[in-house]
Amino acid sequence: MQNSYGGPQGLKQLVEAAHQQEIAVILDVVYNHFGPEGNYIAQQAPYFTDTYHTPWGSAINFDHIHSDGVRNYFIQNALHWFEHYHLDALRLDAVHAIYDFGAKHILQELAEAVAALSQKVGRKLYLIAESDLNDVRVIRPIELGGYGIDAQWSDDFHHCAHTLLTEESLGYYADFGKCEQLAKAYKCSFVYDWYYSAFRQRYHGSDACDHPGEQFVVCIQNHDQVGNRMLGERLAHLTSFEALKLAAAVLMLSPNIPLLFMREEYGEDAPFLYFVSHSDRDLVQAVREGRKREFADFHLEGEYVDPQSLEAYNRSKLQWQNRREGKHQILWQMYRDLIQLRRSHPALNALDKQNLQAIANEEYKVLFLHRWQEQGQIYAVLNFREQDCQLLVTPPPGTWQKLIDSAESRWLGAGSELPSQLSEKQELTIKGHGFVIYET
Repeated sequence: MQNSYGGPQGLKQLVEAAHQQEIAVILDVVYNHFGPEGNYIAQQAPYFTDTYHTPWGSAINFDHIHSDGVRNYFIQNALHWFEHYHLDALRLDAVHAIYDFGAKHILQELAEAVAALSQKVGRKLYLIAESDLNDVRVIRPIELGGYGIDAQWSDDFHHCAHTLLTEESLGYYADFGKCEQLAKAYKCSFVYDWYYSAFRQRYHGSDACDHPGEQFVVCIQNHDQVGNRMLGERLAHLTSFEALKLAAAVLMLSPNIPLLFMREEYGEDAPFLYFVSHSDRDLVQAVREGRKREFADFHLEGEYVDPQSLEAYNRSKLQWQNRREGKHQILWQMYRDLIQLRRSHPALNALDKQNLQAIANEEYKVLFLHRWQEQGQIYAVLNFREQDCQLLVTPPPGTWQKLIDSAESRWLGAGSELPSQLSEKQELTIKGHGFVIYET
């Protein structure tokens, strides 16, 4: 914990203040490695094993000799955050770097301990895993052979949206870029469900179609996907204002839990650069060299910013005043409207992947999304091309009223040519990187 931010008491007060406003607080915890500076824990007990290796060095000893105390240390740490800080959930960093081949995985033991505490305190406490394994065992109930974690991140959703909006194809983005993949992400959460990955050069993932949307956290930006770029470019730097509006709709129309990254709701202009303030010179140099290696797959040009420099920190500061100015304000209002629609419309506030149809037209790079419940339906058309798209649209049966049209002047669009009412097959013109949402 960084004590300059207020220390333990300050964090407790922050959580209490958030709860008074009915805001839940999730803490990001790292149980796959320790920090590199001031770390002498290996001298106290067998916390590490050389049997496995992670990007940060030797793996934590969860299944080797004398691992019982190590497991207990991390489980008690998780319970400590819940019991003494009254947190609502823990986000478990990179669980794919937690190695445990014992009969009871450490994640299962952790989930059991948190479930017992939940029963004791009389409120549900949540565990959310970050994982790039696309493995449903992480969220499968314990009685069905899973680890019992409440939810996990779905990187596939981000990669689908990012490649469609930016047309980037370097690194792991080479596995994505098709509308049909985003349609699959809506319907099944994982695009790679034991499907061959050209980037990994092997089959990858498992089928998550039968798991509800509430078990998946999705985003169009996050700290890894932005911070691990050499220039720290946000989506606002990589695509147009029209595409930012489209990205908002892609996220908010999903049947999953949406994650917003540090003021993306108004299109923050400041980069999110990786910065550190280590005191060990050798460590600083190792960080510099390591970051350059990480950038190799994704960045062919641009000025490298030293992560140890004050410049990296200052350039990354948020520009809060932007949310009330120009296009930033318009985007901010669009997010507000989409969030309100998501909360109020029965077809969207039920995180149900079964009552959902997503159809891709790969030729035109258009996605048709239909979500429904007994109390109402939503029908959306999303155009991922920069150019206007004129095509024949066949909506589901019914009379559809237009709710949000990104091309309208109120959203600083080029002007809409779409009807306010839709009831049968007809030719529509969807503006470049535009979208429209109808309801019935």
